Amino acid sequence: MKFLKKLSILVSTVFLTGSFFAVSPVMADTVEVNLWSRADRSGPLRPGNIVAAADLLNKQYKAAGVDKTITVKIHENNAKGFDADALDLFKAFAAGKGPDLYVAAHEWIGALAESGYAMNLEEHINAYPEYYSDIIPTLWGSALYKGERHAVPQDSEIRMFFYRKDMLRKIGKSEDFVNSLPDKVNAGEFTMMDLSKLAKEVVDAGVAEYGIIHRPNVGPDFLMAMASFGFEPMDQASGKLKASKKALMGFLSWIDWNASNGVTPRNNTSFSWDTVNHLLPEGKAFIKHHGVWDVGRQIKFGVSEDSEAAYTKNVGWLNSPPAEKGGTPKNLSHPIVYAVNPKSSKKELAALLIAIASQPYFNTKHAIGSNHTAINYGQESMPDYQKAWPLRMGTPMLKYTTIMPNHPDIGQFNQIIYKGIQGVETDRLKVDEAVSFVLEELEGELGDKVMIVD
Repeated sequence: MKFLKKLSILVSTVFLTGSFFAVSPVMADTVEVNLWSRADRSGPLRPGNIVAAADLLNKQYKAAGVDKTITVKIHENNAKGFDADALDLFKAFAAGKGPDLYVAAHEWIGALAESGYAMNLEEHINAYPEYYSDIIPTLWGSALYKGERHAVPQDSEIRMFFYRKDMLRKIGKSEDFVNSLPDKVNAGEFTMMDLSKLAKEVVDAGVAEYGIIHRPNVGPDFLMAMASFGFEPMDQASGKLKASKKALMGFLSWIDWNASNGVTPRNNTSFSWDTVNHLLPEGKAFIKHHGVWDVGRQIKFGVSEDSEAAYTKNVGWLNSPPAEKGGTPKNLSHPIVYAVNPKSSKKELAALLIAIASQPYFNTKHAIGSNHTAINYGQESMPDYQKAWPLRMGTPMLKYTTIMPNHPDIGQFNQIIYKGIQGVETDRLKVDEAVSFVLEELEGELGDKVMIVD
């Protein structure tokens, strides 16, 4: 009731004061809001929930006796990916054809804010805690530019370590050990090296061919494991990328140990995705480092029957353990975000539509349809979300999530680090050589866009 009452107050504010936007001169009773959203079959409710939010507002207008209608005009860009989409969005803004609000991959928010194309939403968010106070705090990292929020997370995900419980039973581990592993990780009692040594036990016993496998190409997944070693890839105060020599040394030493001790195959980066995706469910790998969306594929490829009970009997989920006992575990999320054009005459209305679209009812419809985890804690109690057991299981892990930096050069940053990982894993580079190579490449290619510390 509080939510509906607030909406009614906002309706009156918007249309009685006229302070939120300029009314269209063509149709005095209709206000058109322009939304930019990449055409994406896997997430049709990214724009769809904004339309639904406008529909809800229109019902409120009618109930309040306000003769106004909000329509949402969607520009669906056919860019192949979010990077290409962001570049097209920049072109639209540069030509004076920027939308009122838009959907973007969060790492572009820094560049968009710096260019004056992403509205600082701190005042809006703080003014309406009833809309935003339940958003999972760690996800706000996806909205930050120089410490302030310029976007709202639209969805989330979890990248984690999947481990085969049944393999641990085969090497004689107790049921208590098998099932308590996630809690030990979260309590800081079980470290990254403990995980590697456990994987080696499984491999040495002949239960699995591989101990720990990861993606075969460059990508953000590695930042999760790096975070366990204290690697923070961005300095929020300056908005620059950041690389810690000490943390990089720790992470690449862990990669080296795994490869040298038969835990991770030296040719992991030469595998095809098809190979990587089959290894865990078919019993050839003990641990896979990937994301929550992989659950459906695991079931399809034979890890268990399609039920929560069958799946959780065979497979467990781990945050990335801390590097040292007593440390904090990590995982990674890559939210897509909503943002507002600060030069729009309808910017407050655009922000309001985002606020409504971010509520549990609307966001849960997107989460269920696209296999994404929630943005609000309240979504966990919604019946449809409860039924989607992989999402329900993953949501508590968001407490430990990290976010890839909101920086347009993060792709190049990740590519350079990946070369170091590949060099160590294939034994072409020693750890110290790889660290020197990565830091030199970062400085050489990114210049003053990156800070090298310790």
